[in-house]
Amino acid sequence: MELFGWDLLSLDFWTILCTIVFIDLLLAGDNAIVIGLAARSLPKEMQKKAVLGGTAGAVIIRVVATMLVVSLLKIPFLLAIGGVLLIWIAYKLLVQEDAHGDIKAGSTLWAAIRTIIIADAAMGLDNVIAVAGAAHGDYFLVVLGLLISIPIIVWGSTLFIKIIEKYQWIIYLGSGVLAYTAAKMITHEKEFESFFTSNPVFTWIFIATLVVLVIVAGVWTNAINSRRDEEKTPSPTLATKKSRETH
Repeated sequence: MELFGWDLLSLDFWTILCTIVFIDLLLAGDNAIVIGLAARSLPKEMQKKAVLGGTAGAVIIRVVATMLVVSLLKIPFLLAIGGVLLIWIAYKLLVQEDAHGDIKAGSTLWAAIRTIIIADAAMGLDNVIAVAGAAHGDYFLVVLGLLISIPIIVWGSTLFIKIIEKYQWIIYLGSGVLAYTAAKMITHEKEFESFFTSNPVFTWIFIATLVVLVIVAGVWTNAINSRRDEEKTPSPTLATKKSRETH
């Protein structure tokens, strides 16, 4: 059974599609936060309209932007550059900080929808590059992956965020998937492809090394940041002693 040149029963088709959907869901946490912040000041009966309208507009922009990036990645060396950028995105996923304090709630339905669309477009670059790389230049997979992800993003993203918060290893798995996708983008670059094709062992060593380096770098950075936070926060004993000295 074939559709748009893909064998719908093949392992390759389902592997790529599942990767795209997983990337969409993994990077949809920001979308859920933006939607919630933008619609929080509206009456409850209008919040659903804002969510649906904002998400629809954001998805249209996302599809167009992803297709544009898919086309651009066919230009020599841009696939490799996109892979390098995606490695950075995979790393930032592990060490990301909350940066949504400047998103204002919309006072009207259209203001909320506009906020959701603009904020999503501004923050959606990581998703666009990741999905474009995972799709291997296939528009059908891009659209199909987004169509599967949209209902989950709209209605289930909050639940997905809670799952990620409870099971932190999902973030590391996701970062590894992004790093793997980035490495595949680099190895599939037309200018390098002949070298990697003729050296399959080196190719897999290269891919595995990138994945491990990204995860280790994320763990190491988080450990350093955690240690700095502990140093900035005075211990309860020290705080009590200072309080007594003051009085």
